[in-house]
Amino acid sequence: MTYEQIKELIALIDASTLREFELNMDNTSVHMSKNSGGMHTSSDTTGVTVASVQNVQQVEMPTATSAVVVETASAVEQGGEVVKAPIVGTFYAGPGGGKPDFVRLGDKVKEGDTLCILEAMKIMNEIVSPIDGEVVEIYVENEKMVEYGQPLFRIR
Repeated sequence: MTYEQIKELIALIDASTLREFELNMDNTSVHMSKNSGGMHTSSDTTGVTVASVQNVQQVEMPTATSAVVVETASAVEQGGEVVKAPIVGTFYAGPGGGKPDFVRLGDKVKEGDTLCILEAMKIMNEIVSPIDGEVVEIYVENEKMVEYGQPLFRIR
């Protein structure tokens, strides 16, 4: 995790009603608590330590629905682009309320089309297609939790 990502994470947790938060990802470990002694974060690789949330600059919070352009990883052996989750959250294939899913297998999409929604801390984040193509794989079931970097779709 970069220092900027840690600052953003601190701001998100600070704005939430969570009292304690822990994240272990790759070789980074983050533990934050609002209970006593301030909020602390640490990383094995970067050595970043933030003693208190008051020492961190305010990070602008995303709006209730914000479009997120997702980093993609080339899937050369399978062909196409793998769209990965940019955040931890709950995967929603459609807008809900009995409306159809944003995309299904075989659907043609254009760059910027909404693929799904990831809900994180009651914020709905639209995940959009990074390229024009066809949805050839959907890796996640509706209303399931996804981790940061987890593959969601493959578009060819």
